[in-house]
Amino acid sequence: MSALESLPEIDEKLYSRQLYVLGPEAMRKMATATVLVSGMKGLGVEIAKNIILAGVKSVTVHDQNDAQWSDLSSQFYLSENDVGQNRAMVSKRHLAELNRYVLVDAYAGELSESFLSPFQVVVLTNSSLKEQQRISDFCHTKNICFVLADTKGLTGQLFCDFGEDFMVYDPSEAEPASAIIQDITQGNPGILIVACDEEQGQGHHFEDGDWVTFSKVEGMTELNGLEPCSVRVIGQYSLEVGDTSSFSPYQCGGIITQVKMPQKHSFETLRASMAHPKINTPDAGKLSRYYTLHVAFWALHVFQSEMQRLPRPRNQSDADKMVKLALTLPVDQEPLDKDLIRTFAYGCAGDLSPINAFVGAVAAQEVLKAVSGKFTPLDQWLYFDAYECLPEEGSAVQLKEEDCAPHGCRYDGQIAVFGADFQERLGKQKYFLVGAGAIGCELLKNFAMIGLAAGEGGNITVTDMDTIEYSNLNRQFLFRSCDISKQKSEVAAAAIKLMNSNVNVTAQQNQVGSETESFYGADFFLGLDGVATALDSLEAREYVGERCVQFLKPLLDSGTSGTNGHAQVSVPFVTESYGHSPDPDKRGFPHCTLRYFPSTIQHTLQWARDRFECLFKTTAENFNAFLTKPNVLEAQGVEALEMLQITLQKKPRSWEDCVTWARRLWECLFSHDIQQLLHHFPPKHETSSGLPFWAGPKRCPQPLSFDFSNTAHKTFILAASHLFARMHRLDVSEDSATACRVLLDLHLPPFQPSPGVHIPLTEEELQESKGTIDQTRLAELRQTLAKSRQKLEEQGAVISQPLEPIHFEKDDDSHLDFIMTAANLRAENYGIHPVDKFQAKKIVGRIVPAISTTTAAVAGLVCLELYKLVWGHRHLSSYRSSFLHLSEPLLNRFQPSADKNHQMTWSCWDRIEVPGIDAKGEEITLRDFCHYLQKEHSLVLRMLLYGQATLYDVFWDEKKIEQQLASRLTDLVCCIPGPKDCLLVLSIVCEGEEDYWPPVHVWLQPRSSKK
Repeated sequence: MSALESLPEIDEKLYSRQLYVLGPEAMRKMATATVLVSGMKGLGVEIAKNIILAGVKSVTVHDQNDAQWSDLSSQFYLSENDVGQNRAMVSKRHLAELNRYVLVDAYAGELSESFLSPFQVVVLTNSSLKEQQRISDFCHTKNICFVLADTKGLTGQLFCDFGEDFMVYDPSEAEPASAIIQDITQGNPGILIVACDEEQGQGHHFEDGDWVTFSKVEGMTELNGLEPCSVRVIGQYSLEVGDTSSFSPYQCGGIITQVKMPQKHSFETLRASMAHPKINTPDAGKLSRYYTLHVAFWALHVFQSEMQRLPRPRNQSDADKMVKLALTLPVDQEPLDKDLIRTFAYGCAGDLSPINAFVGAVAAQEVLKAVSGKFTPLDQWLYFDAYECLPEEGSAVQLKEEDCAPHGCRYDGQIAVFGADFQERLGKQKYFLVGAGAIGCELLKNFAMIGLAAGEGGNITVTDMDTIEYSNLNRQFLFRSCDISKQKSEVAAAAIKLMNSNVNVTAQQNQVGSETESFYGADFFLGLDGVATALDSLEAREYVGERCVQFLKPLLDSGTSGTNGHAQVSVPFVTESYGHSPDPDKRGFPHCTLRYFPSTIQHTLQWARDRFECLFKTTAENFNAFLTKPNVLEAQGVEALEMLQITLQKKPRSWEDCVTWARRLWECLFSHDIQQLLHHFPPKHETSSGLPFWAGPKRCPQPLSFDFSNTAHKTFILAASHLFARMHRLDVSEDSATACRVLLDLHLPPFQPSPGVHIPLTEEELQESKGTIDQTRLAELRQTLAKSRQKLEEQGAVISQPLEPIHFEKDDDSHLDFIMTAANLRAENYGIHPVDKFQAKKIVGRIVPAISTTTAAVAGLVCLELYKLVWGHRHLSSYRSSFLHLSEPLLNRFQPSADKNHQMTWSCWDRIEVPGIDAKGEEITLRDFCHYLQKEHSLVLRMLLYGQATLYDVFWDEKKIEQQLASRLTDLVCCIPGPKDCLLVLSIVCEGEEDYWPPVHVWLQPRSSKK
């Protein structure tokens, strides 16, 4: 038995989303791993939680100390009743509930060498430098992976040592790059040119040093099957590929594909790297800052060793002593930022949930790398700080020692950084959280720890329509197996009340969208201090962003995909609004590419998904509409009516009929359609310029011949037959023996080219062909179908014979079998590498890979921006947008874009407010509205819109204009569908050269009554 075969099996239903991040092999390696996490304060419990959710074999939590009041500011598994009890023992009870596959143990003794020896990874979070170095030395000697993580106030530190010969088997999460070859020169080095990607308009995605292989190259066939070789990037479309001078001349075709090669990494011990730290950062300009923080953490250990305590919050003498100690340390002679060391000292007694969430998530991902060999480990130090969360320079708030002194309460770890007055502000906040999934759970946990809405007048409203499913338990850590089928929002709200009983939280199950604007209207939004989204749907997030702009509310947004995540904040009149920047290209694949010229497995999968929708869903829906709605024929085109006619003529009566239909479908899709394409464009076809037609991204296809013994061929037939029978509501015995007999006996006619068929080469040609309607054929079809319907009516079969539309379900094997085999058969037509069922399900099911570490990290970053909103920061430089890549690991934090540029008169946050009630207490007319715009803003109205409805247009005739001007605004909008509120939002076009006019808000009650 191989080493891989001996690994345990994985619960694919529980880990369904995580499997698409780590892969089955890495997950099975993790399931054998034993991990020790020492220190069960806020940081340690974050690390342990994420590792347990990910699915290692066992986690032992260690702490020799008892819980203190200050721990409660970030340790979510400790309560007031646990103060005085051992942290590890209390934490174990809660951590053990997270994952039934992970054994959780607790230990409160000394970390002796005999105790440490059985572990594969040791994590330290709250220990002295002496102990850190002792354990690091031992682990390095015994080839045990060592991780050190620490947080102090608004700063975090992480160190990794995985030994001198650590192997990484898959360095990155990205799929291997590939490209279609356009040309290869003979030379040393040979130059390879890739074909232009017509969809993306860009070249290759290779980097210097990537290892690649070649396939399907014609002419220079020596490259096919060659061992992986490295490439060097020359340009956007060109690569150096080694010595090709002795190879045959290149003719055409070929694919270049990246190969992920194992990488060896060598690490130093903590002791060896202290004086010369290798600090990981994408921003070289911050190296000196991180070097200063490195020295500050070291100086803190010396301070604690001498004073037996941490520096007191905001104490000047302790801060000065920290600076003196830092200057005496034996480190590289780099200039130190003394002010930064003092800032570090002022707040290092603090213990903040958002900082622990971020650093704990990154540390947990490093542990997973250590036990799986998946992704590139940290080399070797990482520092993080968020001192921009402190009061802005020049603000009225100047924190003093007495402001940050401990109060003997659960928030002391936070008061040490921000002061008691800020804690009171947090308690009064009113926030709206949309989504209680993975990120939503992490945000709610952080909200509870920091005391958001835990005071008088505060409230968190959380809404989520979904109920809890088994697969949610892998990432949404507030839920347990006993909660399956319960409402997410209710369970999550109850869970954080157990963490902090003072939190005021309201759980709801409403979708946030235009249909619930009567529920989440002006009164609701105007009563909020801010909004946070934790949504998968981009459209839903954009809608919430629009509502925040409308009501001038800050928005905290975040999202994840695998180990990648983002967090951003939108602040009225400071940053641009959510969705204001152009989004990545959301267009689908061009139809011509899918129908005639696929070049990737994604193309063939989308084609197969489209075929599924057309054959088993749209066909049934059109047929049922035909039966129940006599006028449905008037709205259909030729293609839809022809499908309808076929459905009427070839209704199956038996399983044999279904198999026959499926076999004919196979012949049409994978043989006749391809032969028709090659009839138009033979393999040697040339363009009008004399160049080969089948070149670059256009792959010359080959028709397939049906093979009864081919598993993929039979699987397609059986899946298509099953779906066809189900759509026709046939209760038949679907035995494969009968299907085999039908296939052996069935003989289909050979291909005959269809005359007059036009194959468009561009999207423009395709649209033009759609616009050209064969009116004669259309009339014939309508007449024939009308007669067929009349016949059905006479037979009384119009209502009794509806078809069953089949909606694609990614977890239905028959659906996936049809799509995967159809995609792979079409891929075989075009010489494209096939896909397995695992990857097919991800792509066609549009499954977003997810892992708990990323969700925890982005939730921590979001809550750092929340601190700034509660302070009321107004400087753009105070805020950060963050993009995270835990697989690297890399974090890019940068200043968000401003709300407007110097060329703009209006920003996205501007609006014109018009009182809807005049001085007499009556609602204003449209004439009053126009007068107000002209008097107060010098704007002359040309057009007025309410949604899509036009209320006023200067090009109307005078009678209609006068009638509109005399009407009250509420009378004009009352007959327009949609929810009505105390606020009317109108769009205007005025005289002038502006490209953008802000919305107009008309208040139908006194503005002073709103927040």
